[in-house]
Amino acid sequence: MSLRVLLAGGGSGGSVTPVLAVAQALRRRAPSVEFLYVGTRQGPEAALAAAQGIQFAGVESGKFRRYWDPQNLTDPGRVAIGIAQAYRLARRFRPRVAFAAGGFGAVPPMIAARLVGARTLIHQQDVDPGLANRLLVPFADRITVSLPSSLAHFPRRRTSVTGNPVRAEILAAKPSLAFDRLGLDPSLDLLVITGGGTGALGLNRLVATAAPRLVERAQVIHLTGRGRGVPAATASERYRAIEFLVDEMPHVLAAATAVVSRAGMGTLTELAALARPSLIVPLPGSHQWANAQAFARLGAIEVADQEALTPDSLADRVLSLLADAPRREQLGRALAASMPRDAADRIASELLALA
Repeated sequence: MSLRVLLAGGGSGGSVTPVLAVAQALRRRAPSVEFLYVGTRQGPEAALAAAQGIQFAGVESGKFRRYWDPQNLTDPGRVAIGIAQAYRLARRFRPRVAFAAGGFGAVPPMIAARLVGARTLIHQQDVDPGLANRLLVPFADRITVSLPSSLAHFPRRRTSVTGNPVRAEILAAKPSLAFDRLGLDPSLDLLVITGGGTGALGLNRLVATAAPRLVERAQVIHLTGRGRGVPAATASERYRAIEFLVDEMPHVLAAATAVVSRAGMGTLTELAALARPSLIVPLPGSHQWANAQAFARLGAIEVADQEALTPDSLADRVLSLLADAPRREQLGRALAASMPRDAADRIASELLALA
């Protein structure tokens, strides 16, 4: 019988792309492997899994918040429903191992996988673990982490440092394909701005207002997230707002002269693999600050506090980086040196050992 692996997680692109990177590594090592990806119905994981030819099933999942929200009253029930739905899927699929890389969408399918007898591995991307991975520790046979600074949060004997997985498409990205497919001008600097698969409304508002100054110096691809777009203060053809990219995303990042992004570890890892100079704007009041500080200490990124930014100050920071080629080169080299490129293969080895 071929190896069957249940993949889990979602709600945002950052918790999905490392899972798919490990799936690619497993396929290289065990070509007959079978996958079932179980995630949320609302996130980008269905499209991302489909792009990899991986079967997908959506289940209910509640978000785990550390602040008051009326949905806190109903989300525990949604989690319970999601576990029941995922259990039925797992019983039919009969996985030998299950893998997730955080995110609230991982909890129901990973618990279900353990209930049907699968061995489980969770990966901690961010420096500080989120509530989802904290909840999953008792259900995990093995735990991997991106950075040594995360080891203190997990049982040492079950935990190892691997780096963070990167999709093969990122490692093989070709800037020329971005210019061709999106009709970009290779003679102009390209600024890529992304708030992740679910978007970043606060950052989008700053960018939309700063756009007239940005397009004076560069062409701008602004990835807004689904339903998070904000009307821009420019009608220039150099500014393009796009909700979401799948196949083109690696090539767009590779083509970027500079990137403005959130500080999710998945995005930071892909930027490291591509050595892209970046201005990082962590989600205010979130775990992303610990990620940004870890890379900033290495001199690998520039960091901006969204709550202190104005459209003009954001434009000033971006335009300064675009005008300073030596600084961009320095940042790119430092970021590339911050993460191993074979993390997906390391985690695939851990999963095969569990199986």
